[in-house]
Amino acid sequence: MDKLDFSALLCSRLCHDLLSPVGAMNNGLELLADETDPEMREQVLELLGDSARAAASKLKFFRLAFGAAGGYGAEIDTGEAKAALEGLVGAEGKIELGWMVAEPKLPKDAVKLLLNIAMIVGDGLVRGGRLDVGAEKGAGRLEMVIRGEGPHLMIDPAIRDVLSNGADDVEPRTSAAYLAHSLAAKEGGAIQISAPDDQHIVVGVTLPE
Repeated sequence: MDKLDFSALLCSRLCHDLLSPVGAMNNGLELLADETDPEMREQVLELLGDSARAAASKLKFFRLAFGAAGGYGAEIDTGEAKAALEGLVGAEGKIELGWMVAEPKLPKDAVKLLLNIAMIVGDGLVRGGRLDVGAEKGAGRLEMVIRGEGPHLMIDPAIRDVLSNGADDVEPRTSAAYLAHSLAAKEGGAIQISAPDDQHIVVGVTLPE
């Protein structure tokens, strides 16, 4: 896929995900301008605060998952990655995050790969649940496992296909899967995902160290 086309797809994905909290802030400001009741104004201010936090959390996550945070070829603090993921999936309290990454730092591409897969699995927890993220170095390789469990699990078949096999034709909804597959392929790694009818969503990644 052309790099410019892929950049446009990532921008489309980012704009789509930011539209809801930014739109809520715009609506809140319009309500605040016309509202005179103190109790209603307090509720609107709470809405504005929640929406602003949601937008900031998404931007923090996208900076690490899609952007060039830390510069090229840098290592990323895994604590920063954990905080970004917590802000994305834990804001509404529907998803419990389990973080099992012992390494204090990982290569930037490995962190981007980890976060993109975690976002995909988190999106698959339609009614909430638990998201476990693990990474471990050993025997000359880096192994990552992202596991999701909940009352209703669903990952779009197109996303599954792109994540496992890559694709020439990519849409905004499959852009994160394409990025993850490309990062793994670039490092000579492989991605495996559990079957659609499994009781859990499990994605494993093995990268040469």
